[in-house]
Amino acid sequence: MAKWIQKAIKKPGALKKDLGIPQDEEIPKAKLNAVIKDLSKKADEGELSKKELKTLQRANLAKTLSSFKEFVETRK
Repeated sequence: MAKWIQKAIKKPGALKKDLGIPQDEEIPKAKLNAVIKDLSKKADEGELSKKELKTLQRANLAKTLSSFKEFVETRK
């Protein structure tokens, strides 16, 4: 795992906790995209709380890391 990824993930499982998803399940892509869309819209309107901002950052990182996983799987 790249060092920047290890440093970026300070609280593993925090996004699942925020979204109410059990730790043993994966986050559905549709739910991840919906959360990003909703929170981005709120951010554009300037109505984002500190907690929501952190959730948005975590969701964007999760989406980025999932695309890395897909890239690696296609390269095998």
